[in-house]
Amino acid sequence: MDLPSLAVILRAALSPNPDERKAAEDSLNQFQYTPQHTVRLLQIIVDGNCDMAVRQVASIHFKNFIAKNWSPHDPEEQSKISPADKALVRENILVFVVQVPPLLRVQLGECLKTIIHADYPEQWPGLLHWVKHNLQDQQVYGALFVLRILARKYEFKSDDERTPVHLIVEETFPPLLNIFNKLVQISNPSLDVAELIKLIYCNIISLHLELTGAHLFPSQLEIPKQLFDSNLFNAWMVLFLNILERPVPEEGQPADPDQRKSWGWWKVKKWTVHILNRLYTRFGDMRIQNPENKNFAMMFQKSYAGKILECHLNLLNVIRAGGYLPDRVINLVLQYLSNSISKSSMYQLLQPRLDVLLFEIIFPLMCFNDNDQRLWDEDPHEYVRKGYDIIEDLYSPRTAAMDFVSELVRKRGKENLQKFIQYVVEILKRYDDFPVEQKPYRQKDGALLAIGALCDKLKQTAPYKSELERMLVQYVFSEFNSPAGHLRAKAAWVAGQYAHIEFSDQNNFRKALHSVVAGLRDPELPVRVDSVFALRSFVEACKDLGEIRPILPQLLDEFFKLMNEVENEDLVFTLETIVDKFGEEMAPYAFGLCQNLAAAFWKCMSTAENDEEGDDPGGALAAVGCLRAISTILESVSRLPHLFGQIEPTLLPIMRRMLTTDGQEVFEEVLEIVSYMTFFSPTLSLDMWSLWPLMMEALSDWAIDFFPNILVPLDNYISRSTAHFLTCKDPDYQQSLWKMISSVSFYNPATCHLNLVDESAIILQYDIMSDNNLEDGDIEPAPKLIEVVFQNCKGQVDHWVEPYLRITVERLRRAEKPYFKCLLIQVIANALYYNPSLTLSILHKLGVSAEIFNLWFQMIQQVKKSGVRTNFKREHDKKVCCLGLTSLLALPADQLPVEALGRVFRVTLELLAAYKEQVAEAAKEEEEAEDDDVMDGFDSDGEDEGDGSDKEMGVDEEEGDDADSNHLNRLAARVDPFILFVDTVKVMQASDPSRFQNLTQALEFQYQALANGVAQHADQRRVEIEKEKLEKAAAASS
Repeated sequence: MDLPSLAVILRAALSPNPDERKAAEDSLNQFQYTPQHTVRLLQIIVDGNCDMAVRQVASIHFKNFIAKNWSPHDPEEQSKISPADKALVRENILVFVVQVPPLLRVQLGECLKTIIHADYPEQWPGLLHWVKHNLQDQQVYGALFVLRILARKYEFKSDDERTPVHLIVEETFPPLLNIFNKLVQISNPSLDVAELIKLIYCNIISLHLELTGAHLFPSQLEIPKQLFDSNLFNAWMVLFLNILERPVPEEGQPADPDQRKSWGWWKVKKWTVHILNRLYTRFGDMRIQNPENKNFAMMFQKSYAGKILECHLNLLNVIRAGGYLPDRVINLVLQYLSNSISKSSMYQLLQPRLDVLLFEIIFPLMCFNDNDQRLWDEDPHEYVRKGYDIIEDLYSPRTAAMDFVSELVRKRGKENLQKFIQYVVEILKRYDDFPVEQKPYRQKDGALLAIGALCDKLKQTAPYKSELERMLVQYVFSEFNSPAGHLRAKAAWVAGQYAHIEFSDQNNFRKALHSVVAGLRDPELPVRVDSVFALRSFVEACKDLGEIRPILPQLLDEFFKLMNEVENEDLVFTLETIVDKFGEEMAPYAFGLCQNLAAAFWKCMSTAENDEEGDDPGGALAAVGCLRAISTILESVSRLPHLFGQIEPTLLPIMRRMLTTDGQEVFEEVLEIVSYMTFFSPTLSLDMWSLWPLMMEALSDWAIDFFPNILVPLDNYISRSTAHFLTCKDPDYQQSLWKMISSVSFYNPATCHLNLVDESAIILQYDIMSDNNLEDGDIEPAPKLIEVVFQNCKGQVDHWVEPYLRITVERLRRAEKPYFKCLLIQVIANALYYNPSLTLSILHKLGVSAEIFNLWFQMIQQVKKSGVRTNFKREHDKKVCCLGLTSLLALPADQLPVEALGRVFRVTLELLAAYKEQVAEAAKEEEEAEDDDVMDGFDSDGEDEGDGSDKEMGVDEEEGDDADSNHLNRLAARVDPFILFVDTVKVMQASDPSRFQNLTQALEFQYQALANGVAQHADQRRVEIEKEKLEKAAAASS
């Protein structure tokens, strides 16, 4: 197809007539693989006589075609673009990318990115030569543009993959320096010069990061070795300092503030400060230098750090004189100054100008200003968002000013704290002297911000810490009724910062609390939000909840009115604090709270889904906060199980939707809710069981990282609704669990299948996963789930014992992590406890019984140099092993020979003694901790009571921790290992006296002593258990 015909088709693709447009698109698709089609598109894109709309359509079609076809994803697929056409495109696109307007250059830049990533250096070895050559002639812009794309090819690559960057730096840094030097010497430079300097900066940073891997390890920031040459580095620094010192041209600056900060010369200024800050961060502190960098760092500090400081101070004088500096530039400059405070030589340079800096630049930045007032009046929601957005803090001059003051009083407080506080107090006093219509509200706002920002320092420092209450009453609480809304908001915020101090007059605390609560009904949105934030601190600090209890219903109403207006996670944090503080007293409000939080959650999710740019994380964070608050409510009413049935219909839609891929961002929080619902509900409804397949699908598909979280509700399903788990066939939960455990944890899903009808197929049809894509730590919950089945389904899952033992044994042979080996051995112990005869026969059938027991006993006896056991560290580990080994003792002589019997008997005694000692030690530590709490005057508020805690709900702690999941606690209630051991031995003694006699006579003295101790402890445990039963019965009847 010739050029005119192609242009006609491209024009038709813009037609408002859908039929014409469809026909044009079909034609483009039909001819796209014809020879030189891509070259013709490129010719139309660069043709200045062609209509711009047609050129734009051509550029988009060209970009999409290149992205799809230049380098096929399948290595075996042949490229649909001929080598000749590829060569022509590579030859021409470098020239054309400079000639086209910016609108089209963006599209060609994307094409270049695709081509460079696929072809450089192997298929395009001449690219670097072209860049170097054109950096030395008239095509400088094009060369810089292409170099930027080339440098970014190596972002986030490994050291080996970044090797080509060394040659790129060697070839391009010298010409970059020459170009930079020429540009700096131009008098009255145009905006095009700023664009070129900005491109040079971008290339320096990209090549610098790619060469050193600082994208991957920002804390290890280095500079290219070529710049360690002092003469070369000095040449660059002279140019940087020239740009830093040079005033930005006044001519051409946009009047609009948003456009002004993005203006070319201000961007150059920002990048200059940014580069120098990075150098100072890396080389400004001798304590963090590598030995090979120390000389360079000393040279940098001696020759440049002070000059940069001087330039930064001069730059700040612009705003002191009423001039303009972009917020980001101010922020970066103040970061540099903050980093200089702790360094003696830099602080000495700063000191002579410190008062001017502090009182004429820093403090005014902390004050409420015209932009704040405009945003407050025109868009209070945006005002609130910016005030609580941590991303905004990276650009905020006010945040940087607060950080500077905080760092100054922290590192150099002796000579500066009193001076600064005196200045602030003078402002507060002058404010009181003015009549209402003339009061400097904005200055007082800055003074209150300073007091709030320095709260940690003032709380610890005499004489200020003894004067805080008086200061609050005199200067802060009075502003709760200020005519200036921003001062009412600031008063609430400052009051919250100091809510935890010891008030000598509780009436002052009470007055502040009620003023903050009143702020929830303020007509100004920012005041209401800051009041909620402050309320959290007051609730935490409140010693008498009677102050809040009478107004709790109204308080909650105001909360949800505000949540309907603003999506802010701090609102939810405060609500969580209230719920946590009042505990079961929240029961009357639990249903309404969950309804409101569910509605708020859906609203936040809708906002997050509509935020295509992803530049406002507030909605997503608030959604997570809503789910956390729901969990807090569920925990607070855990002793009132009847409420869970009422709440379930409200939460089911959230659980169903968010257990799919739609909920990946909140998956952990949703699983916590599912865990509470499955643990505390009186019964598990069919609706709750409908969540099981969703979790299984997620786990098999994408949620393997959440396996420990999913373990908890699965455990609850099996242990609390065992009958349904065993009897339901549609869906078949037993088969579902097997499929998940075997495919996700042990098998290759493509080849794994189990036909329970034909038991011989068990041996033939599954295939152990040969690769180790999933490490031991990834699948620790799998053996725990098998344990849940064996412990809760005793006598009802005989057909599952062999398959589960097979995969356990196979995985045990490949296991490396000691803790994971312990878990796998415990599967075998649980199988023995489930049915010792069946389990032992399966181990014999598999030919692994000797191998397993030798490994097991070896692991039990393995100790560290300190004498501490290497394996089976937790109470639960020891207990399960005891139950499994004790179950073996019940087997007849033909299944457990005398030699094996003696060995098992001795090991079990040792484990029981260790278990008894560990339980006693834990009880002693718990008792001491309780005594400490009482002595310290702390009320636990139920946090450490067993009921409803994570420990009981099923969160299994890390290796070595004594926390057991809920099924383990229920196992403890059902069976005591000491009693089981003694009863089993008595049965042996009665059924086979000679065997028992031979066993006891062969026991060494130490084991006889252990046996007597175990028997005595078993009698003691019987008494304790009976006493606990009576106490529970009495409590239930009362």
